[in-house]
Amino acid sequence: MPYDTDKVDNAVLALLTLTTHQEDEFGARIWKGHDWDALNRLHEKGLLGDPVSKAKSVVMTPEGLARGRELFEELFARND
Repeated sequence: MPYDTDKVDNAVLALLTLTTHQEDEFGARIWKGHDWDALNRLHEKGLLGDPVSKAKSVVMTPEGLARGRELFEELFARND
């Protein structure tokens, strides 16, 4: 089934904000337990550091963190 990789990347980026830690002015570290192709595309878009390493986490850039938070609210916020 064909699918929109940009929509997948947006959902992954939004979900990655759930695992942020060690946040500072350079971004935040996140656990990289998502699809490798999506992580690589997000890296190519400048939203993540290079996910290819032995580390279990990767740096989310400040731009990636801000965009991920926007997407999380857009995709998952409840309007109670």
